[in-house]
Amino acid sequence: MSESSYRLAVIVGSTRDGRFAPTVAKWFTDQVARHGGIDVDLIDLDRHPLPVKLGGEPTAEDAAVLAEVSPRLEQADAFVVLTPEYNHSYPASLKTLIDLHYTQWRAKPVGFVSYGGLSGGLRAVEHLRPVFTELHAVPIREQISLHSPWGKFDEEGQHLDAAAGEDAAGAAKVMLDQLTWWALSLREARAARPYGA
Repeated sequence: MSESSYRLAVIVGSTRDGRFAPTVAKWFTDQVARHGGIDVDLIDLDRHPLPVKLGGEPTAEDAAVLAEVSPRLEQADAFVVLTPEYNHSYPASLKTLIDLHYTQWRAKPVGFVSYGGLSGGLRAVEHLRPVFTELHAVPIREQISLHSPWGKFDEEGQHLDAAAGEDAAGAAKVMLDQLTWWALSLREARAARPYGA
């Protein structure tokens, strides 16, 4: 990996049956590929079921899941959380992932891609921002919000409305430009001065 590229963990937070998340994830990872200079690691929580009960000794199965996911979070230079909005907030699966980790988030930027009804998942993101701040992560300002996206994408994750697709792609570029600046800058800072909190 070059000095101008970085590792991005894209976390897919929904685990519901019939979820729309894979379509949004496909669209977003295509936008990342167009941006260039980013090595994507897609962490889909539906494929990595985490323990619901926090604290205590994890079961062997839980330990195996954590052994697979935790190093990937550690190796990431930045994160993008892809979340729907459930009951004005974000999924429990996502909160479990966040709460089971601490040092992995510190001094790293976090971007957000949300989707939902009229709000486009904005309320879920507003709940996530202070959680990540508490963990010493750096939530960036720009985000992507997809309002009522059902039926607006094909099976390959391509927007069916060209104009709306261009708008969404433009928002993705702005967010990724900002995320890239933070990812590279904070990686340099962590290398020069290890972060201690």
